[in-house]
Amino acid sequence: MSQPVRNIAILAHVDAGKTTLSERILFTAGEVRRPGRVEEGLATMDYLPEEKDRGITIESGVAHFEWKDTWFNFIDTPGHVDFGAEVDTALTAVEGAILVVSAASGVETQTVAAFKKLREAGVRTILFVNKLDNPDYSLDETLINIEEVLGVRPVLMTLPEYRDGKMTGVLDVLSKSRLEHSATGEEVVDEGWNVDDGWDQAHDLKKHYAEAVEFASNFDDEILKLAMEGKTVPPKMLLRGLKALAASDDYALCYAGSAMEGFGVRSLTTALTFFLPEVPAFDKGELGQVIRLRYFKGVGEISIFRSHTDLERKAWPAGFEFSRLKANLLVPVDEIRAGDIYAMRTPFETELGEVIYLDERRETRDERSEARGTNPEPRTSNPEPRASLRNKYQPLLQTRVECLGSEDFLHVDNSLNMLGRMDPSFRVQKDDGGFWYLHTVGEVQLDVLLSRLKREFGCEVKAGSPEVRWQERLCREVGPVENSFQLGPHKISIKLSATPLEGDAHDIRLSAEFLETAPREILAGVRSALLESAEVGILGKGALVGVRFEVHEFTWTEGALPPMIKKACADAVTKLIKPADVELYEPIMELSLECPVNFAGLVTGDIQSRDGKVKEIGGDGKTHFLKAEVPLRKIFGYATGVRSISKGTALYSMKLLGYRPIPASFRP
Repeated sequence: MSQPVRNIAILAHVDAGKTTLSERILFTAGEVRRPGRVEEGLATMDYLPEEKDRGITIESGVAHFEWKDTWFNFIDTPGHVDFGAEVDTALTAVEGAILVVSAASGVETQTVAAFKKLREAGVRTILFVNKLDNPDYSLDETLINIEEVLGVRPVLMTLPEYRDGKMTGVLDVLSKSRLEHSATGEEVVDEGWNVDDGWDQAHDLKKHYAEAVEFASNFDDEILKLAMEGKTVPPKMLLRGLKALAASDDYALCYAGSAMEGFGVRSLTTALTFFLPEVPAFDKGELGQVIRLRYFKGVGEISIFRSHTDLERKAWPAGFEFSRLKANLLVPVDEIRAGDIYAMRTPFETELGEVIYLDERRETRDERSEARGTNPEPRTSNPEPRASLRNKYQPLLQTRVECLGSEDFLHVDNSLNMLGRMDPSFRVQKDDGGFWYLHTVGEVQLDVLLSRLKREFGCEVKAGSPEVRWQERLCREVGPVENSFQLGPHKISIKLSATPLEGDAHDIRLSAEFLETAPREILAGVRSALLESAEVGILGKGALVGVRFEVHEFTWTEGALPPMIKKACADAVTKLIKPADVELYEPIMELSLECPVNFAGLVTGDIQSRDGKVKEIGGDGKTHFLKAEVPLRKIFGYATGVRSISKGTALYSMKLLGYRPIPASFRP
């Protein structure tokens, strides 16, 4: 029987200790000799220079380890809001996840967002309460916070042990054992400890075992019967009940400890083998799915790939190569297994989300041709996940970028397109003037992209200052207008009108005659050109949203090229919609912030000076919390400002709340 495979992700708010916990899990499993520290730039999973410099995860790093005869693929996901698309793509390939909650801060904004992502993706989740090496942080308060904010009942499976104010071990509820550090730093079972010998905290351990029995009895009739009769429920039977409980949306298994000190990690790692579901069954004929794209200098493009089949090297499709990926290291393999994750190199470009099939033909985006060679050549499906992610993440900033030399234009253009394919939340708009606009979620994402453009692709560019990316909305119905474009013997003519719509969607309506007579590539070209014109906008400040274009007439000569269609449609939109027909809307951010109470007045005053409106205030006497709505244009560089005001003690996060008409007093 083949070794079981489990794919897991680890999520958390920034600074909750997610990457440190990842390192400890790898250390526990014997995959690394010593756990790397984030603050020293030695974390195994954070291999990018930008990750080491900033102390944050940017790319979803992949590592592998074995534990209890189970093979794990381990994905460490970013916690920063600018890289949320990395989290979404990682969750398409995992059976389970660890959600880290810091006992220092409790459930934070990104903790809630991560938990929501996990629920929406149907990923089974185990909680880990971190940073309990500080006895001033309360486990009980954190558990209450989890239940109140996340809406699940945490079932505690490990208890931290303290002596003289220092964490010295953890007590494992399921096995009723104590774990301590060996001389080399690994967690090991204390063979001299027995729960019935009257040790400190033994009463608490028995209490939590009884609670676990009570909760598990809701899912197992045999456990319920023994509990009602007052009989002991053995650990193996309790394990069975907890497996059913773990699949429930009402409960969450919760482990507690310290990633930094390495306590509670062994029990958590063992839980991953017990409580996560098996990999799903895949359709026959599927080679697998592309879950991420990466570019390695000296290697080129690779696909992070989840296999859907068992296949030895001799049966691999022609031109394909598979390797193990550990951070940025590639190790060739001789076979692939269903459910497992690999780095894949292919003879053609892949797209994020594509399912690749094994059969006698391959269907790419542009052609369908007979396969050649001894091994079947694959075909691919349309990358729907990428399209949905592009719609989900709204770029809030735009930055103009240009080459230092015209001879570099093609290389920079190809490199930017590659980065855009790797990250569906990042978009590139090429201007006819020979420069580009980079559309990004936030400033951190922009800085990282520019850094990688230079380091990985060798592109020297000049970048302007980032600007707020507005929304443009049509105020009134306009048109129709007629426009023609001729190049040599070829001519294209279009008659176009536009109508405002509710919401942010676009609608393109083509006349019945055009639909009946035009070939598919002409229809697709017109739709694409109009959507691209809407993305560019009328004022150049952002995308034109909520608009219906209606093509009343469209004529073309045989042999007209796609660039002619684009030019004719773009000029028609410019002719149709004037600046006076457009109203600008600006992005409004929801700012969640907490700081020591002695800085509350300064922080609140600063937010109000930025045209912010405080909507919610709270705290516990030591920590001040507030939630406010602030225009994005007023909050550039906020990290530096709030750090200065609060002497580095404030923590905050932001998310897009929506768009509102810009004030009459402000016109960009």
